[in-house]
Amino acid sequence: MSSAPPRSPALRPHRMKKDESFLGKLGGTLARKKKAKEVSDLQEEGKNAINLPMSPASVEIHPEDTLLEENQERTVIDPTSRDDPRFKELVKVLIDWVNDVLVEERIIVKQLEEDLYDGQVLQKLLEKLADCKLNVAEVTQSEIGQKQKLQTVLEAVQELLRPHGRALPWTVDSIHGKNLVATLHLLVALAMHFRAPIRLPEHVSVQVVVVRKREGLLHSNHVTEELTTTTEMMMGRFERDAFDTLFDHAPDKLSVVKKSLITFVNKHLNKLNLEVTELETQVHNVSFAFELMLDGGLKKPKARPEDVVNLDLKSTLRVLYNLFTKYKHLE
Repeated sequence: MSSAPPRSPALRPHRMKKDESFLGKLGGTLARKKKAKEVSDLQEEGKNAINLPMSPASVEIHPEDTLLEENQERTVIDPTSRDDPRFKELVKVLIDWVNDVLVEERIIVKQLEEDLYDGQVLQKLLEKLADCKLNVAEVTQSEIGQKQKLQTVLEAVQELLRPHGRALPWTVDSIHGKNLVATLHLLVALAMHFRAPIRLPEHVSVQVVVVRKREGLLHSNHVTEELTTTTEMMMGRFERDAFDTLFDHAPDKLSVVKKSLITFVNKHLNKLNLEVTELETQVHNVSFAFELMLDGGLKKPKARPEDVVNLDLKSTLRVLYNLFTKYKHLE
């Protein structure tokens, strides 16, 4: 009986190759799944680092807010702060101001952090406000070019503000990273420096979560950012007067003061068949009135014409009281 022929070994290398190929594919698939899980875990870690300390309120987290490089940080605004009426008013006032300044440039800003991050609008804004020309490229598409432009613009801002060693609450990275809080700090500082004819809402603060990656782990820190203080502090009028005391400590007497000043105003306006019933809204030709007061020998009011135009009651009362003390003896 003849023996069976030995099994040919020729097929074995092919099988091994097939096995290796299969294992290679399996290994690649597992590696990709592991990488995807690491990314997912990192995002989840970031969400937990931010959301858990803020329960029951939750912060809207985007993937890019948790995928950070070592020592890189992100700032996320508490949604409660975003919904605060004063915060919304501040954003609107600043958008309207920027658009008014740049109306001749035909630039329309709709979202501050989205429209100002690349330095283009900030360049035009600063050039208009400071009546200067910055030596920067007009249009830059690359991230490097945008950051170079931002660096030039922010250096010019720092030269104007001269913070005397005090750290400014914005950087090239924070503005370019579309950090709304940093952008608001910058615009408020510019509005204060150039005495913008706008009325910034007072005492606007936001709660933010600062997320930083350190030694491979995400750490969160909760911070209150003060964006505005009082009109007097922001616009450089630091000396308090009787009206500051009245508004802060005796608001119940405010109606009596308003009534007395309205009576005084109408005694003189009735001769011209005019009458005032609301001090906050019924004041016209304010700049001209300020010029007449100075020509008439009155001391320069603490308020500005634009404060009165912007319906700031305290400023209106200051102006009227200035007139009252000068001319009450003529009644």
